[in-house]
Amino acid sequence: MKIIFISDIVGEPGRDVLKHVLSDLVKNIKFDFIIANAENAAGGKGITKSVADEIFSTGVNVITLGNHTWERKEIEQIIDDPRILRPANYPEGDPGKGWNIYTISDNIKIAVINLMGRVYMPLLDCPFRTADKIIKSLNYETKNIFVDFHAEITSEKQAMGWYLDGRVSAVVGTHTHVQTNDAKVLDNGTAYLTDCGMCGSADGIIGMDREIIIKKYLTSIPYKFNIAKGDMIFNACIIDIDNISGKSLSIEPINIHIKKDKI
Repeated sequence: MKIIFISDIVGEPGRDVLKHVLSDLVKNIKFDFIIANAENAAGGKGITKSVADEIFSTGVNVITLGNHTWERKEIEQIIDDPRILRPANYPEGDPGKGWNIYTISDNIKIAVINLMGRVYMPLLDCPFRTADKIIKSLNYETKNIFVDFHAEITSEKQAMGWYLDGRVSAVVGTHTHVQTNDAKVLDNGTAYLTDCGMCGSADGIIGMDREIIIKKYLTSIPYKFNIAKGDMIFNACIIDIDNISGKSLSIEPINIHIKKDKI
């Protein structure tokens, strides 16, 4: 089974580059399943129904979220859509789901889990113990399990990768918007990447107007961030999973730069 995970779609530039690149990729590669993190897809923070519909129209099967899940009130309209997942370690009883099982074919299913770290992030339930509970409930359904771990620091992401090694197919990090150079299959068959990167403006800072961010660091005064313009970047990773064992055979990062006049 070949899946692609597309990371941190940031604003309109991220959606534009998603549509441009994904349409070309699917012509050359037959993906069985497409997942995208879109917690920054609407104006840089949060997601709306129209933005979610736009992303699904590209062929994306599942959208994962993160710390900006509740940024926009419009999330109430779509949070119960089974194709949209918010971090599973939000308190019990919160709207939405943090994981789900999806049918690819008559005999192949894949589970997607969205988790959020706790270091320099909103204080949620333990993502490690939350993962334990979910995986235990999945054992009778499928061994094909993808985890989007939305976290700030590399050590917490690495810890999650090794903690789940051999129990899930892949652990891929999101949130910091910079693709790391450590994609690998861990000892017991779990594909791992500390951070998959982002889709959006390559000329900004993590997709935002760089002058505003620099000004904030120089003055320590908070400013409203604006989406950056200019050239674009598309970050993702392709994972090949043995759908019998649930173990990954390979993980390949994608890092594509596109001139603004090409879209």
